[in-house]
Amino acid sequence: MKNTQVVLARRPNGYPVPEDFRVEDVELIEPQEGQALVKNLYISLDAGFRNWMDEGAGDAVLPAMPLDQPVMGLVVGRVHQSNNPALAEGQLVMARLAWQAWSIANADDFVVPLDDIGNLPLSYHLGVLGDTGMSGYFGLKDIGQPKPTDTVLVSAAGGAVGIVAGQVARILGAKTVVGFAGSDEKCRRLESEVGYDKVINYRAGNVSEQLGQACPNGVDVYFDNVGGALLEVVLDHITHGARIPFCGAVSDYNQNSPGPSNLFNIVTNSASLTGFMTHERVDRYGEARDQLTAWLQSGELKAYEQVYEGVEKTGLAFCDLFAGNNFGKTVVRVSS
Repeated sequence: MKNTQVVLARRPNGYPVPEDFRVEDVELIEPQEGQALVKNLYISLDAGFRNWMDEGAGDAVLPAMPLDQPVMGLVVGRVHQSNNPALAEGQLVMARLAWQAWSIANADDFVVPLDDIGNLPLSYHLGVLGDTGMSGYFGLKDIGQPKPTDTVLVSAAGGAVGIVAGQVARILGAKTVVGFAGSDEKCRRLESEVGYDKVINYRAGNVSEQLGQACPNGVDVYFDNVGGALLEVVLDHITHGARIPFCGAVSDYNQNSPGPSNLFNIVTNSASLTGFMTHERVDRYGEARDQLTAWLQSGELKAYEQVYEGVEKTGLAFCDLFAGNNFGKTVVRVSS
């Protein structure tokens, strides 16, 4: 059998482009002792994985991605063949594997069994019920902690995490929910469909002025997926005791984007900026999934997906993510 893979053909220079990836067909290998062969059903596209595509980017979370090897990513798949007693054949799993039709899961890989998927779409376990939804849930529940008088601001509001974060902020009782997005169309949809009170097109200019008008009493909670120059603008509008759940720094991948020069505003406002990773809360995944599922079933939370067909489209889908050509969670359907 053949295995279709999307490999890292070269190191991206700033935001990724399709030429950074290459599609290859290779022979499918058999799982060894302690391993399992997983048939990938859906692949998740997550901007954070761009961090490990750079030379020498390995850290305590993940190693740097090697060239000419399948790109790392989160998948939902089904165990096809197992030499690991912890993974039964036929079992559905969410795992950190790779952009390919089939993956070998090792004993030390991040593999989470999906024992009770209910009647919701399987792809939700990479989006609203996966790391995406959990980022919004943990970031706001644990760090942001919106109060009934608070204004919550979300960057990349039209992205996978931003759409969830805005809705969770509302559910948790925030008075006002404001977002940043990169087009008038996204702003319109976020206000009319998702329920944001106001969404600012940061590409339209006068961002600080727009933010002052949308948040006249300042920003109490800033759920940040971007960092960089946008964070600098927001720091001039934070209130005393503001909380900043720092979920991502997409601007870091654009080498022309400077960092904030006004971090002392965090000091003078007794504010907090806290980074977090969902995998450090694996013991609470059940809690998060149960609550997110309940909100989905009650209609308080809505899921938004953009689905590409075929593993060979994964590189393009990833590039579209950085180009802003997505609304909600981007996934690739590999197989049924």
